[in-house]
Amino acid sequence: MDALDLARWQFAITTVYHFIFVPLTIGLAPLVAAMQTAWVVTKKERWLRLTKFFGKLLLINFALGVVTGIWQEFQFGMAWSEYSRFVGDVFGAPLAMEALAAFFVESVFLGVWIFGWDRVSKKVHLASIWLFALATNLSAFFILAANSWMQHPVGVVYNEATGRAEMESIWAVLTNNTLLAAFPHTITAAFLTAGTFVTGVAAWWMVRLARTKKAENLETARDVYRPAVRLGVWVMIVAGLGVIWSGDVQGKLMYEQQPGKMSSAEALCEGTESAEFSILAVGPLYAGCEDVAHLISIPGVTSYLGTGEFSGPDSYLPGVYDVQEEYAERYGETTADGQEVTYTPPLAVTYWSFRLMMGFAAFSVALALAALWLTRKGRISDNVWLSRLGILAIPMPFVANSFGWIFTEVGRQPWVVAPNPTGIDQVRLLTERGVSTAVPPGVILTSMIVLTLIYAVLAVVWYRLMHRYAIEGVPDAVRDESPEAQDPDDADRPLSFAY
Repeated sequence: MDALDLARWQFAITTVYHFIFVPLTIGLAPLVAAMQTAWVVTKKERWLRLTKFFGKLLLINFALGVVTGIWQEFQFGMAWSEYSRFVGDVFGAPLAMEALAAFFVESVFLGVWIFGWDRVSKKVHLASIWLFALATNLSAFFILAANSWMQHPVGVVYNEATGRAEMESIWAVLTNNTLLAAFPHTITAAFLTAGTFVTGVAAWWMVRLARTKKAENLETARDVYRPAVRLGVWVMIVAGLGVIWSGDVQGKLMYEQQPGKMSSAEALCEGTESAEFSILAVGPLYAGCEDVAHLISIPGVTSYLGTGEFSGPDSYLPGVYDVQEEYAERYGETTADGQEVTYTPPLAVTYWSFRLMMGFAAFSVALALAALWLTRKGRISDNVWLSRLGILAIPMPFVANSFGWIFTEVGRQPWVVAPNPTGIDQVRLLTERGVSTAVPPGVILTSMIVLTLIYAVLAVVWYRLMHRYAIEGVPDAVRDESPEAQDPDDADRPLSFAY
């Protein structure tokens, strides 16, 4: 493989690894804050126990997310130096804002939350976890602002003297309609992930305790784990509806801004009205879409996703060949060195990642419906199938998020900065033109292997720690550690997040 292929693989591997942790942190931080709020308001110990239980899991996930995320920004200057040279003026701005306005706030107030249990008042301590949760979501906003600019560049001018895109309006970047569609979709997907995680873990514990038939275990199942199950279920329901709504908005916007991405997601060769939605297709997608057979399809649904119309002239959608012809005419059939440009994203990856994104998310729906029914009217469930479904469902939104990210990034190809159909033609960059020219393939291959091994080790560490503390369950009893509740003789107790 050449430097371009290796750089693509390195970026894909490290990004997918990193994105394992991101959605859970974004969604779980507000849920832990909500649990602590419930404790402060109701003074019921179960909410404190749940806060510390899921708070510890949040800390593990956040720490691994930070470690895996640091490398991402280094890649832009190493394997993608030509990209950094071309767009660094604009792309670096939201990344700097993320570090200064979000990550520092996260770090500071997370530190207050970890070490402030026995040093600050309840209200100050509660405010610290909420500020951490808000900063985590603000961090996602700035990162998505940078990525959305790559999908739909706005707020810049092209400097012909330097051959670079230069910032003209940070406000335009932060109000990019691509960002305003991507942010709610990403955040609701993160809440779906966190809701599934909380429900799955709590349901496993509830069933386990309920099956013992012991009075004290039944009480814990009813008073501690059932409320957590119900909280996670309602978060999943609301978040799931948000994912559907925001996904519909994104789909229509993508057909305006990147028609090739959405046509590839459906393996739609030729433009057509009332385009059907393919549930299952067979054939050599890697070679094109002429010989692909759509075995199971729903008429008109793809047209609705793209235009809001199921049939008629307004439901017309372009096919991948139409987009190829249009882009070849507009942006050129060959590169400066004479290489033919294919403006169609890899069909197999875009087609299946789009379906797998939705398919794996369906497990959360199944868990939400089962848990909602089996815990109705104050019931606790000892149904072993609920605990098994909970464990099975926990990883599924993680996988769905990863496939959604793959679809977003691979579907943009062959562009690293996709052209704005109504913007400045010069502000665009083919992926092959963004790779570093001074870094030999051997260096990229070595770094890719080393990083993959390190990330694999970190993934194992993350799983083992999450598994270890999840099966410990909530603490049996938690002392109120706020200053107003402390015994004066206990003032020398060391700082600790231990239970």
